[in-house]
Amino acid sequence: MRITGWTTIASPAPNILRGRGRRSYAVAAAASRAPQYVAPPWRPSSILDEWVRREVRPISLRQLTFFGRTLTQDRLIQGANYARLELPTRIAHRLRNMQTLPYSALKNRHIAHVYELYYTAFERFRKVPEVRTLEDNDKYCEVLVQCLQEHLSVIPSLGMGVLEIQDSVSSEECDRFMTTLLRSRISRRVIAEQHLALTETFHSAWHFPNAKKSTMAPEDDFVGEIFLKCSAKEIIETCAATATELMSKAYGPSVAIPKVVVKGHLDTTFPYIPSHIEYIIGELLRNSMQGVIEQRQLSSPRPIEVLICEAAQSVIIRVSDQGGGIDRTILPYLWSFAKGPRRNMRLQNLEQVPKLAGTMQELRWADSTGPDRSHSPGTSPSSGEKYGSSLTALSSRPPDLRLGMGLPMSKIYAEYWAGSLEVHSLEGYGVDAFLQISKLGNRNEVLSTRATMDAV
Repeated sequence: MRITGWTTIASPAPNILRGRGRRSYAVAAAASRAPQYVAPPWRPSSILDEWVRREVRPISLRQLTFFGRTLTQDRLIQGANYARLELPTRIAHRLRNMQTLPYSALKNRHIAHVYELYYTAFERFRKVPEVRTLEDNDKYCEVLVQCLQEHLSVIPSLGMGVLEIQDSVSSEECDRFMTTLLRSRISRRVIAEQHLALTETFHSAWHFPNAKKSTMAPEDDFVGEIFLKCSAKEIIETCAATATELMSKAYGPSVAIPKVVVKGHLDTTFPYIPSHIEYIIGELLRNSMQGVIEQRQLSSPRPIEVLICEAAQSVIIRVSDQGGGIDRTILPYLWSFAKGPRRNMRLQNLEQVPKLAGTMQELRWADSTGPDRSHSPGTSPSSGEKYGSSLTALSSRPPDLRLGMGLPMSKIYAEYWAGSLEVHSLEGYGVDAFLQISKLGNRNEVLSTRATMDAV
C-alpha cells in the first residue's frame, strides 16, 4: 500500500525538541513519561517515487582514492554532480523505508523529527541545478555543510525513537530499521565530506592541477577524507590515550587505569577514513577499560592487550581484557539498538545528548590550556571534524552516560567497508573483540541499495 502523506495533527517539527535540554525534572518522571507524538505534514508522493526508482551507485575506498588523487577542475565538478544526484537518491530510499512504518510509529516525535530532516534535505538536494563552474560548486558545498550540521541530532533522535515505538514495531524490525538508516547515513556523510575535503584541497595554496604533486604538501598522504597510510599502532595508541584521559576524569585520579599494550605487526598500514577506525577502536578500548576498572578494582590492573595481525587482504585487530566478561543478562542484546534490560536508562541518557556535535579531538582538548594538540602527528583535520561529526562524539561521552549504541554502531562502521566485528565473552574472566578491516580498500560500501518496494 502506498502512503502518500499525512495530515498534520500537532506542532511542526521545529517545536518537537523544545525543552529537551532541560534536566530539572526527576529521573523517575523521565523514565515513565509517555512518548509524545507529532505527525509529518502531507506531501504528494510522485516526486519521491521518481527518485526511489533510481539505483544507488556504491563506491569503494579505492575508487575514491583514484578519483581524487589527480584533482582537476573537471574532476571536482564531476564529483559534485555525482554527489548532487546520489545524495537525494539515497535519502529518497530511506524516506520510503520510514513510510513503511506503522502510522503510530511515524508519529513518534523523534522519528517524525528525523523524517522532517530527511525530507527537507531531500527537497534541498534535488533542487540543486547542475554544477558547471567552480562558483556553482562553492554554492553546492554551502548546501552540504548546512545539511551536515542540521543532521547532528539524527542519531540520538533515532535511538530514542526506536526505544519508544516498540508497542507498534517489533524489536527485531526496529533493529533492522536502525541499521539500514544508520548505514545509509554513514554513506551519505562519506560522499558529502569527501567532496568538501576535495574542494578544500583544490582551493588550497599548495595545490596545482596537472602539476607533479609537491613533497611538501601538508596533506600528501590524504586524498580528501581518506588517509592512505593509516598506522594501526598509531591509531590504537591515540585512542588509548584519549580513553585513558576520559577514564581518569570520570573515575578520579586515584583509580588505576589499565595500560594498553600493543603487539603483533606494528608496522601495518592501510588506506581508511581515520574517523571510522578511531570510532571503533575508541569504543572497544573504552569498554575494556571500564570493565577492568569496575570489575577488578585493583591497584595494579592487568593491561589490555591489542594484537595487530596483517594478512594478505585484511588487517585483524584483537582487543583482549580481563574485566570479568559481559553480564549474561546483557550479552544476548549486545548488537541491538532496541532490546535489552536498560531501556529506561538509555532513554534518560539519550535525552542528555539532543545533538552529538564536535569530534573526539575537539572534546578531548576542549578544556586544555596547553598547546594545540588537536591532531595526531602526520594527520590533518578532516572535513568531518570541521563540519561536525555526531558519531565520533559518541566515543568521547562520559563513561557513566551509557547510551547502549557504542557496539552496534561500531559493528555498522566495521561492516560498512566490508569488514567485521565480533565479540567473545569469557564469563568471569574477560572479553576478546576481533575487528577485521579490508586492507586493499577495493571492497564496495555495504548498504541497502533499494527501499522496501512494498511501499511503492
